[in-house]
Amino acid sequence: MKKKSIITIVALVGVAVAFFLILQNNKNKNEAELEIVAQKNTEVSVRTANVTSENISGQFTVNGTFEPETRANISAEMGGQIVEIYVEEGSEVKKGQVVAKLSGDKINVNVNNAKANLDNAESTLSRYEAAFQTGGVTAVQLDQARLQVQNARAQYKSAQLSSGDTNVRSKISGIVNKKMVEEGMVVGAGTPIIEVVNISSLELRVEVDEALVSRVQIGDTVNVVPSVTKDTIKGKISFIAPASNGALKFPVEITVENENGQRKAGMYATAVFNETGNDNVLTIPREAFVGSVSDNKIFVVENGTAQLKEIQTGINYGDKVQVTAGLNEGDVVVTSGQINLTDNTAVNILK
Repeated sequence: MKKKSIITIVALVGVAVAFFLILQNNKNKNEAELEIVAQKNTEVSVRTANVTSENISGQFTVNGTFEPETRANISAEMGGQIVEIYVEEGSEVKKGQVVAKLSGDKINVNVNNAKANLDNAESTLSRYEAAFQTGGVTAVQLDQARLQVQNARAQYKSAQLSSGDTNVRSKISGIVNKKMVEEGMVVGAGTPIIEVVNISSLELRVEVDEALVSRVQIGDTVNVVPSVTKDTIKGKISFIAPASNGALKFPVEITVENENGQRKAGMYATAVFNETGNDNVLTIPREAFVGSVSDNKIFVVENGTAQLKEIQTGINYGDKVQVTAGLNEGDVVVTSGQINLTDNTAVNILK
């Protein structure tokens, strides 16, 4: 009986040892698998591109809208009733040409009244000066009479200046684009009568990206293709904005001759900027840069890890940037996923 108990105990111990060995073996396997998974999870997934050598075309295009060379509202210099308008919409006018006339009746009355007051003041002064010689008026009364003459003369000059010219004249040469008033209407000083535009030449206004604006200069010749006629005409850059707008684009104006008036203000056109291209230019995608392009930092994949490098760059070609030093053709640069990278991070390249 005692022998059976010993055998039972030995058997139970054997089972326990065997069970322990099995659990220990499973634990070791699990730890090994977890270590493999942990190693895999340390890799950051990225997308890449190769540094390439290519021939870069210097041509790029920008769309814009034609604006008139000059545009002006012709206004009345004085208030009054419009008695006649001598032009219609579409009429051609010259600088200095009379385009409308205001009634001068009220103005003439004001001038005549001021002249009458001046004459009366001067007559009174003459009488006072004669009376002063005989003691008929005092020196104070004489001074007051002289002051009244000065005031009346100033009022008369003011009335003359206010009267101005009842003729309304165009300040520029061009074509009447819009008529704002009609005959018989009463207008105040400064009220626009007509709008005149000059389209003997046009300004094509475009917005050039910050990456390209450094490649254009005032005086450069640009090919312009109107969207309607599709003919190619020559224009010259007449203005480049010194500051960009909110979209980081720079307004540029291109002057185009339009002697026959075939092209109209408001039409769309494409500006074709031509520049000599470059051969064998090393380039990388713009999105490869960490931060801004000006920081000149990128990640290069070497032996399965991302190496942070600082390079030297040249011309920006929009979505590509020239590399002048720091990279060789065929190098692999990270273009997506940089936010998760630090120097020497293991990477997994997505296909």
